[in-house]
Amino acid sequence: MENAGEQQQSSRPSSEPCSAQMHVSPDNSKGMNRGSTSPVENAGDRSAKKARVDRPGSGQAKRARGVAALNMSLLNCTVCCGPCKPPVFQCNGRHLACGRCLAEPPSEQCQKCEHGGGFSPCPIMDDIVSLAKVECSHDGCKSSVPYHELDDHESACPHSPCYCMQPGCGFVGPPQVLLGHLAALHSVPVHTVRYGKVHRLRVSAPRFLLHGEGDDSAFLLAVGMLGTAMVVSAVCIRAGASLRPRYAVKLLANGPPPPSSAAGRIKWELEAVTSSTRPDEVVVEELPSFLTVPPAYLVGSGASKAVTLDIRVDKM
Repeated sequence: MENAGEQQQSSRPSSEPCSAQMHVSPDNSKGMNRGSTSPVENAGDRSAKKARVDRPGSGQAKRARGVAALNMSLLNCTVCCGPCKPPVFQCNGRHLACGRCLAEPPSEQCQKCEHGGGFSPCPIMDDIVSLAKVECSHDGCKSSVPYHELDDHESACPHSPCYCMQPGCGFVGPPQVLLGHLAALHSVPVHTVRYGKVHRLRVSAPRFLLHGEGDDSAFLLAVGMLGTAMVVSAVCIRAGASLRPRYAVKLLANGPPPPSSAAGRIKWELEAVTSSTRPDEVVVEELPSFLTVPPAYLVGSGASKAVTLDIRVDKM
């Protein structure tokens, strides 16, 4: 983990229009109506276009390809104002709309046309919105995705910025970098775990971090008090919409500790670990599930109460 003390922030400047590169080849004409018009065809006077064509060399026949720079606002739906998603419809005034938006009344007529107007399918725009790609705005991510898929990608991107959980610290960075920052600058305990292996740890701090060996995933072991009992749960520090990979956590409290002669074990399993970019806002009692450790299993007193846990993290 490098650059632990360096703040990393990622955002797309709001003052600049979003633009993308669109790759076009002659065989992408399927479903296109050469006689139809669209905002892209009429965008020459409103946005600059650049093109690069690979010309055939001597003795070789090469297919011509082009790259055009496009103002992405031209591909926004006039109903929801977001990126148009196929199937795309167009009114007589050349305004675009998502098929899903038109399925909900009263959007059957164009609200931007003076006298209203019906929408018709526009196959050429289906091809264009599928070809128009933009880069993810998160530092470290080099993915290019269709414009209409950008929000979904960034909400689940493994490079989504996560926030420092220490009060007053404004550090923002990817999960791996955040883990190093917390360990180096704030001395938060970090323990490396191997997936599928049991690790015995003494847990007391309200914020306890686990580092997944192999994929550099970051986990928060959240600890709190519920009356006289201790409650413990786990959260993966990453974008909240991330679905892959999935992680499962098993916690086992052994006790009670000496001098008690009683024997017992409390087992807790979480098959799908919750994800969050804001570990500072995690409240263990508000999580879907947590391990409750009775007072008899705890050692120490007051704020120094601790419990020894067997912890296993599985990568699904």
